[in-house]
Amino acid sequence: MKSGLAADEERAPAASNENGITAQLARYMVSARDAPLPGAVLLECKNHILDTFGAMVSGSRMRPGMLATQYVRSLGGTAQATVVGSELRTTTINAALANAMCAHSDETDDFEPVTKAHPGSSTIPAALAMGEANGASGAAFVRAVALGYDMACRLLMALGPDLVRASHRSAEGTASTFGALGAAAALARLDERNTRYAISYSAQQVSGLWSWVKDHDHIEKAFDFAGMGARNGVQAVTMVQAGMTGVADVLDGTHNLFIALSTQPQPHAMIDGLGTHFFVMDTAIKTYSVGYPIQSLLDALLILRKQYQLTPQNVRSITVKVPPDAIGIVGESAMPDVNCQHMVALALVKGAVSFADSHDVALMHDPHILAERAKIRVEADPKLADPAAPRGASVEVTTTDGRTVSHYTRFPPGTKENRLSVAQVNEKARDLMEPVLGRQKTAQLIERVNGLENVANVAELRSLLTA
Repeated sequence: MKSGLAADEERAPAASNENGITAQLARYMVSARDAPLPGAVLLECKNHILDTFGAMVSGSRMRPGMLATQYVRSLGGTAQATVVGSELRTTTINAALANAMCAHSDETDDFEPVTKAHPGSSTIPAALAMGEANGASGAAFVRAVALGYDMACRLLMALGPDLVRASHRSAEGTASTFGALGAAAALARLDERNTRYAISYSAQQVSGLWSWVKDHDHIEKAFDFAGMGARNGVQAVTMVQAGMTGVADVLDGTHNLFIALSTQPQPHAMIDGLGTHFFVMDTAIKTYSVGYPIQSLLDALLILRKQYQLTPQNVRSITVKVPPDAIGIVGESAMPDVNCQHMVALALVKGAVSFADSHDVALMHDPHILAERAKIRVEADPKLADPAAPRGASVEVTTTDGRTVSHYTRFPPGTKENRLSVAQVNEKARDLMEPVLGRQKTAQLIERVNGLENVANVAELRSLLTA
């Protein structure tokens, strides 16, 4: 009679459907962790890692991040990974949860315009936790991040982002678990069979409801968009690392993930173009730390302000036009950074939008800004529902002398059509991190991330991420 691990292995489900989506995806995941990235992809990955580190560090001083840190501190746990902005080290699962909630404590993190996923805020915290715990190199870390972005966005492409939303589910929450899975599995160096099991454990946890739009404190939203997925993906991988077996073909056959979550799934979108089409290249970095539909509005307004020397004194009225689905996201919100009228008024008054100003609730009651806000009308324009440019927006300004000037921003800075330079990403990160880490640590962290492929062990970043 066999006992122990030998018996467990004998009882373990045999791998099935070797040509199925699950098997093909798992084989790619195993190979991708050691495959060099094209130069442009490597550069963009480092930009997104630095951008997300900025979101994590700044978010560690915002209420969702502080509450997440406080929560995981109360859980205790083995000191495996760092919680940013603090001296706390805890388990990989808890660190991924807390850091991801820090990353989406507000609207600073990145955004993929077609799927509307926020891949960085779950993928990168998961990669950081697993990378630190496993002593991964910077090069392995970057490759894991690229894989995570692919997993997050491809899942939504396979399900159909609009079909997910039509079922009252959150596309962002749905994607986040698979983003974390991709990064964590790569850094755990799971073999193909165990990768298939980790995919299954992750599939069981894919969740998220569109009810997040009613969260006025941005705390549950930080969990829905980022913390939940980072926790789920890391947990799935570490459970398999611990010897747990599972279903080997959760993306195929009866009761598979795609048919469970979509009425018109396109399963091959999960694997088509793997290794040639990298979704990190499609994902936008926000120029401003505000809700994504506001990015184009601020760009358009600030272009007009500069071109026509617009001031509060010479502006009579402003009409801003956004895609219809944006109204419910950035309409009359109590949070300044997701209130488009307030942000446009702020930009008109100040001529710029800093991280500090975009989060200053007191400015929502400033009489000068309120006076400009009263001039602003927001309209949903069906013509802006353009699948090729889903977050374009236009601004039309009527001046006190009767002139009307307008600007349409189809692709805001930070999109793949209008990329930010390394220097611009560095500057954004500096603005976000210096108030928490100080000037010297921030400069050192930026330098290390810009050369991340040469870092021997990502644990070396630990001292630079703690306040």
